[in-house]
Amino acid sequence: MSETIDDDLYKRTLALLEPGDIELVGAIVHTDLSGQEDLEMHELTVAINDIIAGNANKGDAWIYAGNDDTNFSSNQFQGLSVEDDEFVWECQQLLRQGTFDLVFYYEATADHEAIVADLGALDHVERVTPVPSE
Repeated sequence: MSETIDDDLYKRTLALLEPGDIELVGAIVHTDLSGQEDLEMHELTVAINDIIAGNANKGDAWIYAGNDDTNFSSNQFQGLSVEDDEFVWECQQLLRQGTFDLVFYYEATADHEAIVADLGALDHVERVTPVPSE
């Protein structure tokens, strides 16, 4: 993947983290998954959910696909806490140059370094680009 494309995606991800009600950080998960590998993409998203929820101290989280919500686009998901449906993470799955890049963002109170390290150890993950808040 070219550095220009990576730089563009990084800048777009930073824009998603702009100050709002909560401070956010993020990670871009570059995968080797093609658009034909739906089951593997689902399994990877579930594994990432477990990592972020475990390092965000919010307990277990479930994945909301937003299919019934016009505010969501396709390939956009949220992790919500099982206990009270509180925000844990949100992601967008982007098909870029034949493989998926997953853009996740979550509260800055989570253990960002541990999340990035754990994400990098997952199957189908080629690399992880941490995106700190600015």
